[in-house]
Amino acid sequence: MPKGMLHHIELNVSNLAGTRRFWDWFLNELGYELYQEWPKGVSWKLGETYLVFVQTEDHFLNKKFHRKESGLNHLAFHVENRKAVDSWTLILKEKGYSILYEDRHPFAGGEEYYAVFFEDPNRIKVELVADE
Repeated sequence: MPKGMLHHIELNVSNLAGTRRFWDWFLNELGYELYQEWPKGVSWKLGETYLVFVQTEDHFLNKKFHRKESGLNHLAFHVENRKAVDSWTLILKEKGYSILYEDRHPFAGGEEYYAVFFEDPNRIKVELVADE
């Protein structure tokens, strides 16, 4: 592997079952495959990089996640083109997910930046950005 290539990201989540419902569908659509699963966690892999979601221990559940605090702000994924961003946007809306920055969508990242921003069930911001 090239030096510095991302190996994996591990995220603690407040509701593993709800997280799994969202991310299983989402990551499978992006080409990830189920990699590992155990009673308190699950991961999906694409190439050599994988994403891990682990149930937060009960005594740490009193504080809710917010992306504006120190720590993770969001996860961004490539999609093929602008048409893919538009298709994903419709699917996300049909599934009941709110589009963030809808008043500026799909240019919320700037005039030349075509993307859709939304949140997973844990309020982790997710972005899909067009490569072309």
